[in-house]
Amino acid sequence: MEKVNIREKLALFSDHWNPRVVGELNGQHVKLVKFQGEFVWHHHAGEDELFLVIRGSFRLEFRDRSVTLSAGEFMVVPRGVEHRPVAEQEVEVMLFEPAQIKHTGDVESHLTVHEFERI
Repeated sequence: MEKVNIREKLALFSDHWNPRVVGELNGQHVKLVKFQGEFVWHHHAGEDELFLVIRGSFRLEFRDRSVTLSAGEFMVVPRGVEHRPVAEQEVEVMLFEPAQIKHTGDVESHLTVHEFERI
């Protein structure tokens, strides 16, 4: 058991779309990630996903609407809902998602990470 300083952890990396694991509880990973640009359209057939904005803002796009999330706001995307994050400027986000999740769902792209680094 150790405390985690989110700012310190975010300062350890500068790349985008590459989540880092900073904690684990009840089969869930707590991840930090930086977004900039467009991610791929995808869904998670069996997992819900929580996006919590630490710094900045981004648009969470769905096929029928989009929602802008800003620092201090979060949204849970239910399993099976197709979505993609889009960030005009760099944004820092905390994710809560099952440890076994593939962050691009069933889509394989150049953004797919197969093993998440722990920091």
